[in-house]
Parts: sequence; structure tokens; C-alpha cells
Amino acid sequence: MPEDTIKPPTGRRQIARAAALGGAWLAMKRGMGAAPVVEDTVINVRQFGAKGDGTSDDTKAIQSAIDAAAARGGAVFVPPGIYRSAELQMRPHVALTGVPAWDYEHGFGSVIRLADGRAGCLLNITGAFGATIDGVSLDGGKLGDGVHGVWLNKPDYGKQEDTFRIERSQIANFTGDGVRLTRAWCFSIRHSMIAYNAGDGISLRGWDGFFLDNWLSGNRGAGFAARDENASCTFTGNRIEWNREGILIVGGNGYNITGNFFDRAGTCGLAILGGEQMSITGNFVKRSGKIAKPGTYDSSQIRLERARGVTCCGNNLVVGRDDNSAGIWSPSYGIVYKELQHCVISNNVLHDGAIQQLIVDLGGHGEGAVVKDNPGCLSGHGA
Repeated sequence: MPEDTIKPPTGRRQIARAAALGGAWLAMKRGMGAAPVVEDTVINVRQFGAKGDGTSDDTKAIQSAIDAAAARGGAVFVPPGIYRSAELQMRPHVALTGVPAWDYEHGFGSVIRLADGRAGCLLNITGAFGATIDGVSLDGGKLGDGVHGVWLNKPDYGKQEDTFRIERSQIANFTGDGVRLTRAWCFSIRHSMIAYNAGDGISLRGWDGFFLDNWLSGNRGAGFAARDENASCTFTGNRIEWNREGILIVGGNGYNITGNFFDRAGTCGLAILGGEQMSITGNFVKRSGKIAKPGTYDSSQIRLERARGVTCCGNNLVVGRDDNSAGIWSPSYGIVYKELQHCVISNNVLHDGAIQQLIVDLGGHGEGAVVKDNPGCLSGHGA
């Protein structure tokens, strides 16, 4: 699919480039000496020879700083600059922290940029229990094929929770997924932007995740996808926009999807294809189906299929087209549902909610499928 079919228009709003530094002043104060301060618990990568000039290979220096911090359960500070690096291995209980100054389209502040297109990822967090990634911009540079930004890749779930955190970071321009989690268990991703990746923004196989106040933008796969076993995740206050798919959950359970903004997905804004025990409440779903063939069920705002114990209530759905009055009006359908049991779809508002049909019942339901009180009207655009 052409890249420009899902990328947001240029010139959109930006974050302030100089975000609050939080606790970074402590790292700067304690880590600016000429020689490695190995007895300290906050280590500056420049003490190990990192240049951050955008041309030098800083892999060895950054990895040495991470390893030194791991020996004492400390933190690694990455001052503002562009640090070219091959794959880095995070260690348990280490915080990799920088200055979060990235904007909507580019990485600024503390940038670690992929230098090896043969790598599996830029930051490998497999086995890095209790690790923190805070305030850095990870840039894939569109190098290689299938290179992920952050990757957790375990052969089994093991006996210990992963408990990693990704905070205030930008993860962008990777040829694989922005964040790929394979058998992850207990973690959080907050206040971050995961964007412009060739795969999914976040791909999850696992459970017990918190996704709060993130931008999942312009990914050529889904903003978030869980296609293998998955469960027990909370999505609150995220903006999921201009991805090929918005959120795709296959066979999951125990989700709370509340107060998110879904905008201009290429196909469906939110798709639950086989799932149970979920609450979908108070979301705004706008102009889904940008690249979907009109009249197909990919051109819909919300799809619920083979679902049990799901509530879909109090959401607001509306059609639209691209910014600057470009692109097609979409989607064809509002809510499409099939094979429900003990589910409620009610009190959703679909004013100008679809082009062809607001609610589509594909049948095959068991007992307790309640669909009622979903007011709205078809849009006159694109009819």
C-alpha cells in the first residue's frame, strides 16, 4: 500500500519541542564529569564515549553505560543529541532516560537512531524485568526490513512479570512494529508517540497491559493489534489515528477501552473479532475506512464478531474525509455485529454516523444479545 495513504497531512499541530525535563536535571548534574562515575547510580552515556553527533557509532558506549547501570540498579542518562546505534540490550531494573523534546513529525531531544538495517530491533527488552524507557526518541530511519523499535521476545511466559515501562518516548520510522511484545506480562506504555512504522504501532501477544495517553499514529499496520492470545488490557485517553487499522483484537478478553479518540483508520476503527468480557465506552470514532472498498465491512466504525460478554455503550460515531476536504467520505457502516452472546450495544450516538447503514446485524446470535437505543442518521456525503 502506498505510504501516503495513511500518513497524516503535514503541517498539523505539534508538541512543544522543549517538554518538561522531569527528573532529568538530576542525571545532568550527576553525570557530566570527564571520566565514568561508576560508583554513581546515574550514568551519562557520554562518559563512556558516546558522541551524539549523528554520525558516530555510539553502540558500544551506550551498551557499556547500560551494563554499568545494571550492576547497581541505576539509570542511564542520554543527553540531547542524535546517537547512532545498532541493537541494544536493556538490562533488568535499568532506566534509560533522556530529554523528551520530540514533536508530531520528528524526533528531537535525546534521539537514538538505528544504524544497522540487519538488526532485529533497536532496543531489545527481552529479560529486562522492571526496566524503564523514559523521554527518548527511537528512530528507525526506515532501515532494513522488519526491524522493530522495541522488542520483547520470550519463548514462554516464564514465572516473573516483565513490569517494564515506556514513558514520554517517541518510537517511529521502523520497518517492523514500533513496539513488538511477544509473551509480555504486566507492563505500561504511557504518554508516548508510536508512529510512522511499517508494521503495527504496538503488536501484543500477552496480557496485563496499560495503554494511557498515547498517540498511535500513521502506522501502516494497526495502531494496536493483538492477533494471538491476549487479555486484560486497559486503553484510556489514547489517540489512534491514520493507521491502516485502528485497534484490532482477535480472541481477547478482559479489555477496558474507554475515552479514546479513533480517527481516520484505513479500514475499521475498532474491530473485536472473537472476544469476551470487554467494555467499550465513551470513545469517539471518526471517519474510519479511508482506504477500504466502499460497501465492504472493512468500511465501518466498529465491528463486533463472535463476542460474548461485551458492552458497547455511549460511543460517538461520525463520518468524514481527509483534512483539507480531500479523500473519500467514509465509512459505509456504523456498527457491524455478528454472533453475539450476552452482549449489549446501546446508547451510542451515530449522528452522520455512516454513509449507507448505521447498524448492520449479520445474525447468528445466542441468547442475551441486546441492541437498542442507538440514535443517529445517515450522512448525505458520499451517498
